[in-house]
Amino acid sequence: MKVFKNLSSLNKIFNINKNHLVNPESNYCFGEGGAGTYSDGKLYTRSNKRGNIKKILQALVYHGANPEILIDAHPHIGTNKLPKLIENIRERILFFGGEVRFNTKLIDFEIKENSVSAITLMKEASEFKEPIQNMILATGHSARDIYELLNSKKLYLEPKPFAIGIRVEHPQSLIDGIQYHCGNLKEVVATREFLPAASYSLVHQTKNHGVYSFCMCPGGIIAPCATNQEEVVTNGWSPSKRNNPFANSGIVVGLELKDFELYKEHGALAGLEFQKQIEKQAWIFGGKTQSAPAQRLVDFTQDKISSSLPNCSYQPGLTSVNIKDVVGKTISPLLKEGLKAFGIKMRGFMTNDAIVVGVESRTSTPVRIPRDKDLFYHPQLHNLFPCGEGAGYAGGIVSAAMDGESCINSINY
Repeated sequence: MKVFKNLSSLNKIFNINKNHLVNPESNYCFGEGGAGTYSDGKLYTRSNKRGNIKKILQALVYHGANPEILIDAHPHIGTNKLPKLIENIRERILFFGGEVRFNTKLIDFEIKENSVSAITLMKEASEFKEPIQNMILATGHSARDIYELLNSKKLYLEPKPFAIGIRVEHPQSLIDGIQYHCGNLKEVVATREFLPAASYSLVHQTKNHGVYSFCMCPGGIIAPCATNQEEVVTNGWSPSKRNNPFANSGIVVGLELKDFELYKEHGALAGLEFQKQIEKQAWIFGGKTQSAPAQRLVDFTQDKISSSLPNCSYQPGLTSVNIKDVVGKTISPLLKEGLKAFGIKMRGFMTNDAIVVGVESRTSTPVRIPRDKDLFYHPQLHNLFPCGEGAGYAGGIVSAAMDGESCINSINY
Protein backbone atom coordinates (compact mmCIF):
# COMPACT_ATOMS: atom_id res chain seq x y z
CA MET A 1 0.00 0.00 0.00
CA LYS A 2 1.44 3.38 -0.98
CA VAL A 3 0.36 6.84 0.14
CA PHE A 4 2.01 9.90 -1.38
CA LYS A 5 1.25 13.60 -1.27
CA ASN A 6 0.07 15.50 -4.34
CA LEU A 7 2.74 18.19 -3.86
CA SER A 8 5.16 16.57 -6.30
CA SER A 9 2.55 14.75 -8.38
CA LEU A 10 2.95 17.06 -11.39
CA ASN A 11 6.64 16.15 -11.64
CA LYS A 12 5.80 12.46 -11.46
CA ILE A 13 3.12 12.85 -14.16
CA PHE A 14 5.64 14.74 -16.33
CA ASN A 15 8.12 11.90 -15.84
CA ILE A 16 5.57 9.36 -17.07
CA ASN A 17 4.28 11.41 -19.99
CA LYS A 18 7.53 12.91 -21.28
CA ASN A 19 10.42 10.94 -19.82
CA HIS A 20 8.70 7.53 -19.77
CA LEU A 21 9.76 6.97 -16.16
CA VAL A 22 7.34 5.19 -13.83
CA ASN A 23 7.79 5.66 -10.10
CA PRO A 24 6.43 2.40 -8.61
CA GLU A 25 5.68 4.16 -5.33
CA SER A 26 3.86 7.23 -6.68
CA ASN A 27 1.96 7.31 -9.97
CA TYR A 28 -1.57 7.60 -11.34
CA CYS A 29 -2.69 4.61 -9.25
CA PHE A 30 -0.85 5.32 -5.97
CA GLY A 31 -1.09 8.61 -4.14
CA GLU A 32 -3.43 10.69 -2.04
CA GLY A 33 -6.90 9.37 -2.79
CA GLY A 34 -5.48 6.44 -4.73
CA ALA A 35 -6.44 5.96 -8.37
CA GLY A 36 -9.69 7.79 -7.58
CA THR A 37 -7.89 11.14 -7.43
CA TYR A 38 -7.00 11.00 -11.10
CA SER A 39 -10.04 9.10 -12.29
CA ASP A 40 -12.74 11.25 -13.77
CA GLY A 41 -15.00 10.67 -10.80
CA LYS A 42 -17.77 8.54 -12.26
CA LEU A 43 -20.25 8.07 -9.44
CA TYR A 44 -22.90 5.92 -11.10
CA THR A 45 -23.38 2.54 -9.42
CA ARG A 46 -25.89 -0.29 -9.58
CA SER A 47 -24.99 -1.35 -6.03
CA ASN A 48 -28.08 0.24 -4.53
CA LYS A 49 -28.63 -2.58 -2.03
CA ARG A 50 -25.18 -2.35 -0.47
CA GLY A 51 -25.56 0.96 1.30
CA ASN A 52 -26.88 4.49 1.18
CA ILE A 53 -25.82 5.98 -2.15
CA LYS A 54 -27.37 9.35 -1.37
CA LYS A 55 -25.36 9.60 1.84
CA ILE A 56 -22.10 9.06 -0.07
CA LEU A 57 -23.03 11.67 -2.68
CA GLN A 58 -23.97 14.16 0.04
CA ALA A 59 -20.58 13.63 1.68
CA LEU A 60 -18.86 14.37 -1.64
CA VAL A 61 -20.93 17.54 -2.09
CA TYR A 62 -20.01 18.61 1.47
CA HIS A 63 -16.34 18.30 0.52
CA GLY A 64 -16.65 20.28 -2.70
CA ALA A 65 -18.44 18.31 -5.42
CA ASN A 66 -21.06 20.03 -7.55
CA PRO A 67 -24.52 19.57 -5.94
CA GLU A 68 -25.84 18.48 -9.34
CA ILE A 69 -24.41 15.00 -8.63
CA LEU A 70 -27.37 14.54 -6.25
CA ILE A 71 -29.86 14.63 -9.12
CA ASP A 72 -27.89 13.53 -12.20
CA ALA A 73 -28.73 10.09 -13.58
CA HIS A 74 -25.03 9.46 -14.21
CA PRO A 75 -23.20 11.75 -11.76
CA HIS A 76 -19.65 12.77 -12.59
CA ILE A 77 -17.15 15.02 -10.83
CA GLY A 78 -14.27 15.42 -13.28
CA THR A 79 -10.53 14.78 -13.16
CA ASN A 80 -9.79 18.48 -12.68
CA LYS A 81 -12.09 18.74 -9.64
CA LEU A 82 -11.19 15.59 -7.72
CA PRO A 83 -7.74 16.48 -6.28
CA LYS A 84 -9.12 19.46 -4.34
CA LEU A 85 -12.05 17.39 -3.10
CA ILE A 86 -9.68 14.67 -1.85
CA GLU A 87 -7.59 17.32 -0.12
CA ASN A 88 -10.72 18.60 1.63
CA ILE A 89 -11.50 15.08 2.84
CA ARG A 90 -7.96 14.77 4.18
CA GLU A 91 -8.29 18.04 6.07
CA ARG A 92 -11.55 16.81 7.58
CA ILE A 93 -9.85 13.60 8.76
CA LEU A 94 -7.09 15.65 10.38
CA PHE A 95 -9.64 17.96 12.01
CA PHE A 96 -11.22 15.01 13.80
CA GLY A 97 -7.88 13.67 15.04
CA GLY A 98 -7.04 11.19 12.29
CA GLU A 99 -3.64 10.84 10.66
CA VAL A 100 -2.65 10.73 7.00
CA ARG A 101 0.91 9.47 6.57
CA PHE A 102 2.54 10.40 3.30
CA ASN A 103 5.58 8.57 1.91
CA THR A 104 4.68 5.59 4.09
CA LYS A 105 4.22 1.98 3.01
CA LEU A 106 2.88 -1.14 4.72
CA ILE A 107 5.49 -3.89 4.22
CA ASP A 108 4.63 -6.54 6.84
CA PHE A 109 2.42 -7.45 9.78
CA GLU A 110 2.58 -9.84 12.73
CA ILE A 111 -0.06 -12.43 13.58
CA LYS A 112 -0.92 -13.62 17.09
CA GLU A 113 -3.91 -15.75 18.06
CA ASN A 114 -5.86 -15.29 14.82
CA SER A 115 -5.38 -11.53 14.81
CA VAL A 116 -3.00 -8.95 13.41
CA SER A 117 -1.05 -7.69 16.41
CA ALA A 118 1.36 -5.23 14.78
CA ILE A 119 2.22 -3.73 11.40
CA THR A 120 5.60 -2.84 9.94
CA LEU A 121 5.76 0.42 8.01
CA MET A 122 8.49 1.88 5.84
CA LYS A 123 9.07 5.59 5.46
CA GLU A 124 11.91 6.40 3.08
CA ALA A 125 14.65 4.00 4.26
CA SER A 126 13.40 3.53 7.82
CA GLU A 127 11.25 0.68 9.09
CA PHE A 128 9.18 0.77 12.26
CA LYS A 129 6.51 -1.33 13.97
CA GLU A 130 3.25 -0.25 15.51
CA PRO A 131 0.72 -2.29 17.50
CA ILE A 132 -2.84 -2.19 16.17
CA GLN A 133 -6.33 -3.21 17.25
CA ASN A 134 -8.00 -3.49 13.83
CA MET A 135 -6.81 -3.16 10.25
CA ILE A 136 -8.98 -2.19 7.28
CA LEU A 137 -7.16 -3.31 4.14
CA ALA A 138 -8.35 -0.91 1.43
CA THR A 139 -5.39 -0.74 -0.92
CA GLY A 140 -7.02 -0.55 -4.36
CA HIS A 141 -6.81 -3.05 -7.20
CA SER A 142 -3.20 -2.33 -8.20
CA ALA A 143 -1.37 -2.91 -4.88
CA ARG A 144 0.12 -6.21 -5.98
CA ASP A 145 2.61 -6.19 -3.13
CA ILE A 146 -0.28 -6.63 -0.69
CA TYR A 147 -1.61 -9.72 -2.46
CA GLU A 148 1.91 -11.15 -2.51
CA LEU A 149 2.39 -10.36 1.20
CA LEU A 150 -0.86 -12.11 2.14
CA ASN A 151 0.04 -15.05 -0.08
CA SER A 152 3.48 -15.37 1.54
CA LYS A 153 1.77 -15.68 4.92
CA LYS A 154 -0.44 -18.47 3.56
CA LEU A 155 -3.60 -16.47 4.15
CA TYR A 156 -6.66 -17.37 2.14
CA LEU A 157 -6.95 -15.67 -1.24
CA GLU A 158 -9.20 -16.48 -4.19
CA PRO A 159 -8.64 -16.01 -7.91
CA LYS A 160 -11.34 -13.76 -9.36
CA PRO A 161 -12.68 -13.28 -12.88
CA PHE A 162 -11.91 -9.88 -14.39
CA ALA A 163 -11.74 -8.21 -17.80
CA ILE A 164 -8.92 -7.21 -20.14
CA GLY A 165 -8.93 -5.41 -23.47
CA ILE A 166 -7.97 -2.15 -25.11
CA ARG A 167 -8.96 1.52 -25.25
CA VAL A 168 -10.76 2.75 -28.36
CA GLU A 169 -10.66 6.47 -29.11
CA HIS A 170 -12.82 8.35 -31.62
CA PRO A 171 -13.13 12.07 -32.37
CA GLN A 172 -15.83 13.27 -29.97
CA SER A 173 -17.61 14.97 -32.88
CA LEU A 174 -18.00 11.59 -34.57
CA ILE A 175 -19.63 10.03 -31.48
CA ASP A 176 -21.85 13.11 -31.13
CA GLY A 177 -22.94 12.76 -34.73
CA ILE A 178 -23.82 9.08 -34.27
CA GLN A 179 -25.63 9.44 -30.97
CA TYR A 180 -27.46 12.68 -31.78
CA HIS A 181 -28.25 11.60 -35.37
CA CYS A 182 -26.55 14.57 -36.97
CA GLY A 183 -26.06 14.66 -40.73
CA ASN A 184 -22.87 16.71 -40.78
CA LEU A 185 -20.33 18.54 -38.61
CA LYS A 186 -22.36 21.76 -38.71
CA GLU A 187 -25.31 19.96 -37.16
CA VAL A 188 -23.01 18.43 -34.53
CA VAL A 189 -21.72 21.87 -33.52
CA ALA A 190 -25.26 23.25 -33.33
CA THR A 191 -26.49 20.28 -31.29
CA ARG A 192 -23.60 20.44 -28.83
CA GLU A 193 -24.58 23.98 -27.88
CA PHE A 194 -27.47 22.46 -25.95
CA LEU A 195 -26.40 18.87 -25.23
CA PRO A 196 -23.43 17.31 -23.41
CA ALA A 197 -20.68 15.32 -25.09
CA ALA A 198 -22.32 12.07 -26.17
CA SER A 199 -21.39 8.73 -24.63
CA TYR A 200 -22.23 5.10 -25.38
CA SER A 201 -22.62 1.77 -23.63
CA LEU A 202 -22.18 -1.37 -25.72
CA VAL A 203 -22.37 -5.09 -24.98
CA HIS A 204 -21.92 -8.16 -27.16
CA GLN A 205 -22.13 -11.78 -26.09
CA THR A 206 -19.84 -14.18 -27.93
CA LYS A 207 -20.18 -17.95 -27.60
CA ASN A 208 -18.33 -18.09 -24.28
CA HIS A 209 -17.43 -14.51 -23.27
CA GLY A 210 -18.92 -11.08 -22.91
CA VAL A 211 -17.36 -8.10 -24.71
CA TYR A 212 -18.38 -4.68 -23.46
CA SER A 213 -17.50 -1.01 -23.20
CA PHE A 214 -15.98 -0.02 -19.87
CA CYS A 215 -15.41 3.39 -18.28
CA MET A 216 -16.51 5.36 -21.35
CA CYS A 217 -15.03 8.87 -21.23
CA PRO A 218 -16.71 11.50 -23.44
CA GLY A 219 -14.52 14.54 -24.05
CA GLY A 220 -11.71 12.73 -22.27
CA ILE A 221 -8.15 11.46 -22.55
CA ILE A 222 -6.33 8.14 -22.46
CA ALA A 223 -3.80 8.15 -19.64
CA PRO A 224 -0.73 6.05 -18.73
CA CYS A 225 -1.48 4.04 -15.58
CA ALA A 226 1.49 1.70 -15.23
CA THR A 227 2.67 1.04 -11.69
CA ASN A 228 6.02 -0.47 -12.68
CA GLN A 229 8.58 0.46 -15.31
CA GLU A 230 8.32 -2.66 -17.47
CA GLU A 231 4.60 -2.48 -18.27
CA VAL A 232 2.18 -0.34 -20.25
CA VAL A 233 -1.32 0.16 -18.83
CA THR A 234 -3.98 2.56 -20.08
CA ASN A 235 -7.09 4.05 -18.53
CA GLY A 236 -9.36 6.94 -19.39
CA TRP A 237 -11.00 9.94 -17.77
CA SER A 238 -12.75 13.20 -18.50
CA PRO A 239 -12.57 16.71 -17.03
CA SER A 240 -15.72 18.11 -15.45
CA LYS A 241 -16.79 19.88 -18.68
CA ARG A 242 -16.01 16.86 -20.84
CA ASN A 243 -14.74 19.26 -23.47
CA ASN A 244 -11.65 17.54 -24.90
CA PRO A 245 -11.82 16.66 -28.62
CA PHE A 246 -11.75 12.88 -28.16
CA ALA A 247 -14.04 10.20 -26.76
CA ASN A 248 -12.48 7.01 -25.43
CA SER A 249 -13.70 3.82 -23.84
CA GLY A 250 -12.29 0.55 -22.66
CA ILE A 251 -13.50 -2.33 -24.83
CA VAL A 252 -12.85 -5.41 -22.75
CA VAL A 253 -13.42 -9.15 -22.64
CA GLY A 254 -14.82 -10.69 -19.48
CA LEU A 255 -12.46 -13.53 -18.55
CA GLU A 256 -13.21 -16.63 -16.49
CA LEU A 257 -10.89 -18.63 -14.24
CA LYS A 258 -10.40 -21.24 -16.97
CA ASP A 259 -8.73 -18.56 -19.11
CA PHE A 260 -5.82 -18.46 -16.63
CA GLU A 261 -5.13 -22.19 -16.88
CA LEU A 262 -1.55 -21.65 -18.11
CA TYR A 263 -0.80 -19.80 -14.86
CA LYS A 264 -2.40 -22.27 -12.43
CA GLU A 265 0.96 -22.92 -10.73
CA HIS A 266 0.52 -19.44 -9.18
CA GLY A 267 -2.63 -20.55 -7.39
CA ALA A 268 -4.84 -17.66 -6.30
CA LEU A 269 -2.49 -15.24 -8.09
CA ALA A 270 -2.96 -16.90 -11.50
CA GLY A 271 -5.05 -14.04 -12.89
CA LEU A 272 -2.54 -11.53 -11.52
CA GLU A 273 0.29 -13.24 -13.40
CA PHE A 274 -1.82 -13.32 -16.58
CA GLN A 275 -2.46 -9.60 -16.17
CA LYS A 276 1.26 -8.90 -15.63
CA GLN A 277 2.22 -10.83 -18.75
CA ILE A 278 -0.12 -8.88 -21.04
CA GLU A 279 1.05 -5.55 -19.58
CA LYS A 280 4.67 -6.55 -20.16
CA GLN A 281 3.84 -7.51 -23.75
CA ALA A 282 2.38 -4.04 -24.23
CA TRP A 283 5.62 -2.53 -22.90
CA ILE A 284 7.75 -4.67 -25.22
CA PHE A 285 5.67 -3.91 -28.32
CA GLY A 286 5.59 -0.22 -27.37
CA GLY A 287 9.38 -0.13 -27.63
CA LYS A 288 10.12 -0.71 -23.92
CA THR A 289 8.96 2.79 -23.04
CA GLN A 290 5.58 4.18 -21.96
CA SER A 291 4.71 4.55 -25.64
CA ALA A 292 1.57 2.45 -26.12
CA PRO A 293 1.03 -0.13 -28.87
CA ALA A 294 -1.70 1.11 -31.21
CA GLN A 295 -3.57 0.40 -34.44
CA ARG A 296 -6.36 1.99 -36.43
CA LEU A 297 -9.68 0.39 -35.51
CA VAL A 298 -10.61 -1.13 -38.87
CA ASP A 299 -7.01 -2.24 -39.41
CA PHE A 300 -7.16 -4.16 -36.12
CA THR A 301 -10.28 -6.06 -37.17
CA GLN A 302 -8.63 -6.82 -40.54
CA ASP A 303 -5.31 -7.92 -39.01
CA LYS A 304 -3.40 -5.13 -40.79
CA ILE A 305 -0.61 -3.04 -39.25
CA SER A 306 -1.47 0.64 -39.71
CA SER A 307 0.91 2.61 -41.91
CA SER A 308 0.02 5.74 -39.95
CA LEU A 309 -1.91 6.57 -36.80
CA PRO A 310 -4.48 9.32 -36.19
CA ASN A 311 -4.09 11.98 -33.52
CA CYS A 312 -4.62 10.59 -30.04
CA SER A 313 -4.88 11.99 -26.52
CA TYR A 314 -2.36 9.50 -25.05
CA GLN A 315 0.58 11.79 -24.24
CA PRO A 316 3.58 9.42 -23.93
CA GLY A 317 3.17 8.50 -27.61
CA LEU A 318 2.12 5.53 -29.74
CA THR A 319 3.82 2.72 -31.63
CA SER A 320 2.07 1.13 -34.61
CA VAL A 321 1.81 -2.64 -34.09
CA ASN A 322 -0.66 -5.47 -34.58
CA ILE A 323 -2.60 -5.38 -31.29
CA LYS A 324 -3.41 -9.10 -31.58
CA ASP A 325 0.26 -9.80 -30.77
CA VAL A 326 -0.13 -7.83 -27.54
CA VAL A 327 -3.42 -9.16 -26.16
CA GLY A 328 -2.92 -12.72 -27.37
CA LYS A 329 -4.89 -15.42 -29.16
CA THR A 330 -7.62 -15.74 -26.50
CA ILE A 331 -8.61 -12.09 -26.28
CA SER A 332 -7.91 -10.78 -29.81
CA PRO A 333 -10.60 -12.69 -31.77
CA LEU A 334 -13.19 -11.89 -29.10
CA LEU A 335 -12.39 -8.18 -29.29
CA LYS A 336 -12.63 -8.27 -33.08
CA GLU A 337 -16.03 -9.97 -32.96
CA GLY A 338 -17.28 -7.52 -30.36
CA LEU A 339 -16.04 -4.45 -32.24
CA LYS A 340 -17.66 -5.59 -35.48
CA ALA A 341 -20.95 -6.09 -33.62
CA PHE A 342 -20.63 -2.60 -32.12
CA GLY A 343 -20.15 -1.23 -35.65
CA ILE A 344 -23.55 -2.66 -36.58
CA LYS A 345 -25.23 -1.31 -33.43
CA MET A 346 -23.65 2.15 -33.88
CA ARG A 347 -23.37 3.01 -37.55
CA GLY A 348 -20.12 4.92 -38.01
CA PHE A 349 -18.40 3.44 -34.95
CA MET A 350 -16.25 1.17 -37.12
CA THR A 351 -13.89 3.64 -38.79
CA ASN A 352 -10.16 4.07 -39.33
CA ASP A 353 -10.50 7.56 -37.86
CA ALA A 354 -10.67 5.68 -34.54
CA ILE A 355 -7.67 4.15 -32.84
CA VAL A 356 -7.13 1.07 -30.67
CA VAL A 357 -4.62 1.60 -27.84
CA GLY A 358 -3.31 -1.16 -25.57
CA VAL A 359 -3.81 -2.30 -22.95
CA GLU A 360 -6.82 -1.78 -20.64
CA SER A 361 -6.05 -4.32 -17.93
CA ARG A 362 -6.93 -2.78 -14.55
CA THR A 363 -10.71 -3.01 -14.85
CA SER A 364 -10.91 -4.73 -11.46
CA THR A 365 -8.77 -6.87 -9.21
CA PRO A 366 -7.90 -10.41 -10.38
CA VAL A 367 -7.75 -11.49 -6.72
CA ARG A 368 -10.39 -11.58 -3.99
CA ILE A 369 -9.48 -11.45 -0.31
CA PRO A 370 -12.21 -13.54 1.38
CA ARG A 371 -14.16 -12.28 4.36
CA ASP A 372 -17.16 -13.18 6.51
CA LYS A 373 -20.31 -12.14 4.62
CA ASP A 374 -21.89 -10.56 7.70
CA LEU A 375 -18.99 -9.39 9.89
CA PHE A 376 -16.54 -8.53 7.05
CA TYR A 377 -13.38 -9.90 8.67
CA HIS A 378 -10.95 -12.34 7.07
CA PRO A 379 -11.72 -15.97 7.98
CA GLN A 380 -8.25 -16.45 9.48
CA LEU A 381 -7.72 -13.01 11.03
CA HIS A 382 -10.65 -11.61 12.95
CA ASN A 383 -9.39 -8.03 13.09
CA LEU A 384 -8.39 -7.79 9.40
CA PHE A 385 -11.15 -6.29 7.25
CA PRO A 386 -10.57 -6.58 3.48
CA CYS A 387 -12.35 -3.64 1.89
CA GLY A 388 -13.26 -2.01 -1.37
CA GLU A 389 -12.10 -2.60 -4.90
CA GLY A 390 -8.71 -4.05 -4.01
CA ALA A 391 -10.31 -6.77 -1.90
CA GLY A 392 -12.75 -7.65 -4.68
CA TYR A 393 -15.92 -6.18 -3.15
CA ALA A 394 -16.47 -2.96 -5.08
CA GLY A 395 -16.22 -1.54 -8.57
CA GLY A 396 -15.95 2.22 -8.36
CA ILE A 397 -15.88 5.20 -6.04
CA VAL A 398 -19.39 4.95 -4.59
CA SER A 399 -19.52 1.18 -4.13
CA ALA A 400 -16.07 1.29 -2.50
CA ALA A 401 -17.21 4.07 -0.16
CA MET A 402 -20.28 2.08 0.87
CA ASP A 403 -18.12 -0.98 1.46
CA GLY A 404 -15.84 1.11 3.67
CA GLU A 405 -18.84 2.17 5.72
CA SER A 406 -19.87 -1.47 6.12
CA CYS A 407 -16.42 -2.41 7.42
CA ILE A 408 -16.39 0.47 9.90
CA ASN A 409 -19.87 -0.42 11.12
CA SER A 410 -18.75 -4.01 11.65
CA ILE A 411 -15.81 -2.87 13.79
CA ASN A 412 -18.04 -0.56 15.80
CA TYR A 413 -20.77 -3.20 16.20
